[in-house]
Amino acid sequence: MKIGLFFGSFNPIHIGHLIIANTMATATDLEQVWFVVSPQNPFKKNSSLLHEFDRYDLVQRAIADNSVLKVTDVEFHMPKPSYTIDTLVRIQEKFPQHEFKLIMGEDNLSQFTNWKNHDKILEYTGLYVYPRPNSKNHSFKDHPAVKFIDAPLLDISATFLRSCLKDGRSIRYLVPEAVEQLIRIKKFYI
Repeated sequence: MKIGLFFGSFNPIHIGHLIIANTMATATDLEQVWFVVSPQNPFKKNSSLLHEFDRYDLVQRAIADNSVLKVTDVEFHMPKPSYTIDTLVRIQEKFPQHEFKLIMGEDNLSQFTNWKNHDKILEYTGLYVYPRPNSKNHSFKDHPAVKFIDAPLLDISATFLRSCLKDGRSIRYLVPEAVEQLIRIKKFYI
């Protein structure tokens, strides 16, 4: 099976994440997309980061009714911060029967050469890249291991959602109803 790996904090998961994942799983040669919930991104500060198990639960609720979307906690069992290349190797060792592709927003390509072993990532899995607002110039346009996917251009951020929740504003339609319910019940981000 060919599987796309969609890494992120998902703090919280929102419809932008879900639309991209579903597009990748239904409009490309990928058969599934797995959300890889990252306990700690080496490039991000962790001040407003909800606990990894809570973020995992939110993702699980968000994708419960979609058989082509899955979630994995593989990085929960790795040294922190975890680096993408290490996770890719771990997943491939755990599931040798599958072929994996890394899903990435185009806005990350301008910094991709700063990633640990970025050249090995290209060699190991290659990239499926979706468009993002304000993407900067990069040198990967014609790279044979980089596939650009026609997907909706979305500008929804988890930072905006957390701000809405903190200020008591609605997040209706920005997250699935089941996700909003759990956020409200557990008083996340308030």
